[in-house]
Amino acid sequence: MEKPISRQAHGAIDYAYAALVPFLPELASYKKEKNAAILSRLLGGGALAYSALTKAEWGLYKILPFKAHLAVDLSVSLFAIASPWLLGFSGNKQARNALVAVGVSGLMASLLTEPEEMDQRTAGL
Repeated sequence: MEKPISRQAHGAIDYAYAALVPFLPELASYKKEKNAAILSRLLGGGALAYSALTKAEWGLYKILPFKAHLAVDLSVSLFAIASPWLLGFSGNKQARNALVAVGVSGLMASLLTEPEEMDQRTAGL
């Protein structure tokens, strides 16, 4: 069954995620919640790093296979969903809801993306 998000669209989603998530502590008013704020910055920076390293049209250094990228997306998203309880900020409604929403968004993007690897001939590899 074909999935609704293409590899190309996934790249746009990833770079938008990497640009937005680090600023969530200010946008959602939880910058004083240290664990949540640090995690938000790490999630955004990490997404930028592994997206740039992915073997896809939008990867800058094509090292990481796209299926591995999706596996990282999936695991990071599950961690983001669990993070309020694992890192002790579940009582902060803004931080909890923002990180759960980030996790669910990432989870949906990873599960709904067609896991088709990029053709090696068009990748310039």
